[in-house]
Amino acid sequence: MADVLSQSQIDALLKSMAGGGGDGGGGSSNSAAKPEVSAKAEKKTETEEIKYSKYDFYSPRKFTKDKMKILRSVFENYARIITSQVNGVFRVMTDITVMEVQERRYYEYASSLNENDMVTLVEAAIPDHNRMLVPMMIHVTPGLVITLIDKMLGGGEDVIKVEDGYRYSDVEAALYRRILQYLIQALKDGFGNYISMDFKAQRYEENPSMIQDVGLDEVVAIVLLNVDVTGLAVERIRICIPGTLLETVFQVIDSRKHISKGYAYEDNRETILENIRETKLPVTGQLGTVALDLSDIYHLKVGDVIDMNKQKDNDVKLFIGRQPWFTGKMGVYKKNVAIRINRRLYEEEDEDIEEMDLQAVQEETPLEL
Repeated sequence: MADVLSQSQIDALLKSMAGGGGDGGGGSSNSAAKPEVSAKAEKKTETEEIKYSKYDFYSPRKFTKDKMKILRSVFENYARIITSQVNGVFRVMTDITVMEVQERRYYEYASSLNENDMVTLVEAAIPDHNRMLVPMMIHVTPGLVITLIDKMLGGGEDVIKVEDGYRYSDVEAALYRRILQYLIQALKDGFGNYISMDFKAQRYEENPSMIQDVGLDEVVAIVLLNVDVTGLAVERIRICIPGTLLETVFQVIDSRKHISKGYAYEDNRETILENIRETKLPVTGQLGTVALDLSDIYHLKVGDVIDMNKQKDNDVKLFIGRQPWFTGKMGVYKKNVAIRINRRLYEEEDEDIEEMDLQAVQEETPLEL
């Protein structure tokens, strides 16, 4: 043999012989087939080995792998929820899974859409968070929408296939909005394991190029969901989450994690006390309270006496802000009205609770002589 076989060619020859491709006799027909098989195998191995992932060093990743794992976990939960909802509501067998969750630029998401694709802009809101958040975008391939509309209107078992860039009619657009409501409502449950959020449809855009809420070079997270409809067709759900929205979500998640672990009350106690040490709070001494009729208040005049229903030597309450904290005696200090603190109110409450608990235990477990 003039040429020397490479390792990949030797492996291909051994595989062909094990599969019945050669009898080991070295006939002319087998010798002609072996170089062809080995060349294909070598080409295949080369194509399999050359797989590179592009990384732009001029614009490094904004979110860590741990953050993207959280996002994948959110949408895996979301995929399970909408799978059960779609199967139950539309009576069609679908299997929805997460294909990829990647950090990209917005123009990559926009370039994957056609001019006639309808995109739903979803407004996200976090309770007790007044900051305006950039809406996220959801695009559902027309084949899935038309199939679900067909099921809604009593269609058969067939899966309807349409071309990309399909333009919805007015009736189909109205039903499309009904379908998207199910997908949007499930987002709250999908994020529920990490953060409480509310979602609602902001608007429906029939031309993706008209969306100006996100800059083309802005960082976004693109979530691609694979929808297998009755094993006959494969459709897609593309979700785009702006980077500013994700930053806010991850900040809230991280802050709640620290609070749940007690970091805010243990490790940072001295820092918190140092920051609030100069805070000013109003201190009020309450002599007493009394209820008067409106007619009595109307006839009040200078010199009238109001009975406070308390003796002059009784303790007065001292309020810190709006909360009573101390009791004390009213008096004079350096010609000014003052209150001498006798005790703290919450200590009294704790002692009363302890006495009540001890009495309850004694009643439930009598002594044995």
